[in-house]
Amino acid sequence: MKNREAGVLLPLFSLPGEEGIGTMGKEARAFVDFLAETGNRVWQILPMGPTGYGDSPYQSFSAFAGNPYFIDLEMLKEEGLLEEADLEKERFKESKEKISYGLLYELKHKILRKAYENWLSKGGNLSELLAGRTKENFDYCLFMALKDFFNGIPWLSFEKPYRDKDQATIEKFLEEHKQEVGYYAFLQMQYDRQWQALLAYAHEKDVLIFGDIPIYCAMDSADAWGNRALFQFDETGYPSSVAGVPPDAFSETGQLWGNPLYDWEKHKAEGYAWWCKRMEYCLNQFDLLRVDHFRGFESYYAVEYGAETAMVGEWREGPGFGLFQAIQKHFQKEELPIIAEDLGVITKEVEELIAKTGFPGMKILQFAFSDFENVYLPHMLKDSNSVYYTGTHDNDTLRNWFETLSDWERSNVYHYLSRSQNDWNAMTELLIKTALSSISYLCIIPAGDYLECGAEGRINAPGTAEGNWQWRLPENAFNEEKKAVISDLLRTYGRFHSPVPQK
Repeated sequence: MKNREAGVLLPLFSLPGEEGIGTMGKEARAFVDFLAETGNRVWQILPMGPTGYGDSPYQSFSAFAGNPYFIDLEMLKEEGLLEEADLEKERFKESKEKISYGLLYELKHKILRKAYENWLSKGGNLSELLAGRTKENFDYCLFMALKDFFNGIPWLSFEKPYRDKDQATIEKFLEEHKQEVGYYAFLQMQYDRQWQALLAYAHEKDVLIFGDIPIYCAMDSADAWGNRALFQFDETGYPSSVAGVPPDAFSETGQLWGNPLYDWEKHKAEGYAWWCKRMEYCLNQFDLLRVDHFRGFESYYAVEYGAETAMVGEWREGPGFGLFQAIQKHFQKEELPIIAEDLGVITKEVEELIAKTGFPGMKILQFAFSDFENVYLPHMLKDSNSVYYTGTHDNDTLRNWFETLSDWERSNVYHYLSRSQNDWNAMTELLIKTALSSISYLCIIPAGDYLECGAEGRINAPGTAEGNWQWRLPENAFNEEKKAVISDLLRTYGRFHSPVPQK
């Protein structure tokens, strides 16, 4: 897809609805309809894996599983697995404006377990269900059952035979807890069915789903537990170094992510087989794929395990182009639908790696106004092979960003747009127009920017532990007037994608 197109960034969890969080049900289809009606070609979402402590989609229990919270309960009711009374819609009301993950944890699994019990009582075949999971997805189901058995503690604190995956211990556990492992397999089966149905619906409307893959796996994940040899763990079975980034514009002390780091030599020796499987899983789910923290493939920042901040660390050599050659060989394609997240401090070596892969990079308007030769300003773009954003999920909303700028930087915005203080109330739309006018082949606008949300619409503030990943789109936010404005903007800047004629 290299035509001039546009899309909207909205995490699936931010969709409105009555189930405490966005789901893969009717609201998701309504959003696809909105995109098609307004001439948007692309729906960009965030990673879809099951989340744990902190609720970040970039810290998932598995790189090969879907988040059960996204399963639509109404669709389970239509399957005959739940009754209307089981949905407990009244209790979810407090999560209409902001997601309450505590409430979801308490309530949604209770309802999903009822659906599982009903599935079993209706003759669901447990052995067949488990046999139908891929190895990586089965590892996730087993891992989650183990976490339940150990009251949710991280796997590094499991009793040693379970922590080290002693074969006899694990086989005995599976035999004794087959139904519990089956619960998580049931959720994955339902997730897969609902997601593939939504993906098919989007394709009927000629809308593409733009997914996101975190570069790292979470420390407390089935990936690290099940494949410890592929990560940097020492002889005691604990990590030697963990991931992060040094101090930057987002954080004065850096960002200590705490993820296990890959043993790239081991991956190389195995022909990057695990990464090929991971990419295959993702590209079966999404039409386009944003690869997070792309610079980490050229060189990555390592922080000693146990450090309190990321201020002290070292850069180490990553896998480089060899990884992407292996992925290209696996798919037997030179051109893959990958977008490189190339933000932050980008070295010449990283630029060379991105150029070698041919992947489009990202340009962010909010980063553009330090001076008039800033590489993110539309007139400074050298070619169309990039994706332009007003901001990403990590940025403030466009409106709040503008209103809280320093006077000096705001004056740069006014000067660049040939505007003045008199245009204060129009600046969000003017900045969106600036992004849409860029030569980038794809321009993505966060839903909160189209709605001119203030600080309340921010999705994530990097370096902060609370209040993130909770924003929900108000019901009927995109009314007919707003849709007409968006359509007109896309037509004006040559980005309107004509919807497929309905049969």
